[in-house]
Amino acid sequence: MSTASAVAVAVVFVWLGMVLAISFIEAPLKFRAPDVTLAIGLGIGRLVFRALNGIETVWAVIVVALLVLDPPGACAVVALAVAVVALAVQLIAVRPRLTRRSDAVLAGLDAPRSHGHFVYIGLEVVKTVALLVGGIALLAAG
Repeated sequence: MSTASAVAVAVVFVWLGMVLAISFIEAPLKFRAPDVTLAIGLGIGRLVFRALNGIETVWAVIVVALLVLDPPGACAVVALAVAVVALAVQLIAVRPRLTRRSDAVLAGLDAPRSHGHFVYIGLEVVKTVALLVGGIALLAAG
């Protein structure tokens, strides 16, 4: 396995671990903590997901650069492209809507229920599966 491939594997699995830990463990659990109001949960969530998405963007750029530097098989490329596209859709199309709604809720307005969270979660599932498949394909190609 080349150095570029080894680094790509490491980045993909670190990225996957971050998504699993934050999106599927931290995010739902914070609202179960005692005395966490909707406003506090939204405030924490915004900070955490802004940080996660920023780091994910760095991981995505690194993965794309490494794939260009040392192209693996088609399975890895397609799977990791799906992960990068899912992230891009989250950042460009979904997060702005979620931010507008959370701004309204934090301002005390009675904002209508958003289906954006379900879209975001769906994209998290797609991204998780794509990262897992891409990481395994990178290992198999190595």
